[in-house]
Amino acid sequence: MRVHERNDSLREIGAGIVVWQNGVNALREIGALEEVVSGADRVDYWQLRDERNRLMQDSWMLPGTSEAYAVLRTRLHQALATRAQQLDVEIVTGSPVTGATADGELVLDDGRVLQADLVVGADGVNSKVRESLELTQKVTDLRDGCGRHLIPRLPDDPVNTMIERWAGARRIGIFPCSPESVYVYMCCPAKDELGREQTHDRATWIDSFPEFRGYIERIPDGGRWASFSDAVARRWSSGRVAVIGDASHAMSPNLGQAACVGMTNAVALGQALDGFEDITAALDAWERSERSVTDQTQRYSRFYGWIGTHWPRLALDARSALIWALAHSARAQKRINVASRHVPNVTVATTAGGRGSRP
Repeated sequence: MRVHERNDSLREIGAGIVVWQNGVNALREIGALEEVVSGADRVDYWQLRDERNRLMQDSWMLPGTSEAYAVLRTRLHQALATRAQQLDVEIVTGSPVTGATADGELVLDDGRVLQADLVVGADGVNSKVRESLELTQKVTDLRDGCGRHLIPRLPDDPVNTMIERWAGARRIGIFPCSPESVYVYMCCPAKDELGREQTHDRATWIDSFPEFRGYIERIPDGGRWASFSDAVARRWSSGRVAVIGDASHAMSPNLGQAACVGMTNAVALGQALDGFEDITAALDAWERSERSVTDQTQRYSRFYGWIGTHWPRLALDARSALIWALAHSARAQKRINVASRHVPNVTVATTAGGRGSRP
């Protein structure tokens, strides 16, 4: 197995990330969980408050007895790379890809064409693998985004707790992700020019969230605001090529599921490949098993972002009432949290090419 990495070295940009139950399960499945969560904060409590500081939601994103951890993105990335190398995966850096063919050919930027039993394109929202196979249905700019920042952790900062606060079209979230660091994310619409300048004009964010002044003032210079996009693929595969992660289903991080769904789908892909002799049959079974959960999560994440960022300012009390109602509806919680609760089990049907069901 070989990984082609376009950068000259393995690196991860970003700050913190919450690994929800489905992500925890995926990391445990591949033997990387222990390294990822070492030193991380377990998320035991999550709350969302509105502009009047009223509690709208209280731990509704933590389904039952779930595990969730707030970790550094760099630590997650490093743990995955380490585990891949332990499994004798060859990682080739400085090797950008320009596309693939349905016959399992990988086309490199330097003109080489490499043959593979299976090509997996995990090359992001603007995936060249997806585009080269005409698998793109649409890529949508959601007209909002956020800045992601790491600040030094102080003794009085929250422990095992995530806090998110809304103020009009702005949102701020805070959670510790290592013994030394707290992750702060600040979301706003693309049209909010002052809001996008988060390390150049901290005062505007302090005005919106005065109780978080101490966190905002700790944000280092150099951070940037990045927009959110959705990507929808017509199919997740073509012939002997699959697309996965943001390449097949990029979504906003509003439910914390973009990366977790990608990891879960990777585990499901492995299950399908274990179960079928025929690769195309495996890819079909994989998509049939996982697509509905992924699509539903993407839609709810987009809806959450619209409520939080594009809701009419004159109806903010109605927004709070809606969020409170959703938080107290078992049916709504089950639908919105479908990905976090989902355990992939790609069952091989008793058809030609199958080797039987996975236990």
